[in-house]
Amino acid sequence: MLALKRLVTILVMLFLVLALLVLLLPSVQTSFVGMAGSAESLFYTLLVVAVVLLSLHLLTENLDSTLLRREMTASERKINELKARLYDNQMEQQRAAERPPVSPRTGVTTYPDQPLYPQSDPSLSNAPLQQPNSIIPPADDSYRPL
Repeated sequence: MLALKRLVTILVMLFLVLALLVLLLPSVQTSFVGMAGSAESLFYTLLVVAVVLLSLHLLTENLDSTLLRREMTASERKINELKARLYDNQMEQQRAAERPPVSPRTGVTTYPDQPLYPQSDPSLSNAPLQQPNSIIPPADDSYRPL
């Protein structure tokens, strides 16, 4: 496609140079009129060649533009797929880092070094006696259960 596009571009440039020579230099114009037979047939031939070259140029440019858009769309699709894979891999690595490592079962139960009781939260029922619950007032000495 690129070779065809370059060939058409070169033909358009050559035609443009030839047409400018015919239009601007009277000596070139008279020699071309002598080959064509009359001035009308020369200009008619130049017009037909210009229309053909212009249509070829438009076709090749539009075709090239369409092919480039298709390639670009395919490239963007592939980039999006790669981004999705990268994101999935990053999420999997993040999940793997958050999971605790799996230790082999040895049949021995281990407990944490910190004692679970007494808890230091005063609102719990098993709170140490040094920290009485401030919400519930202490019982009167006058009321004693039987």
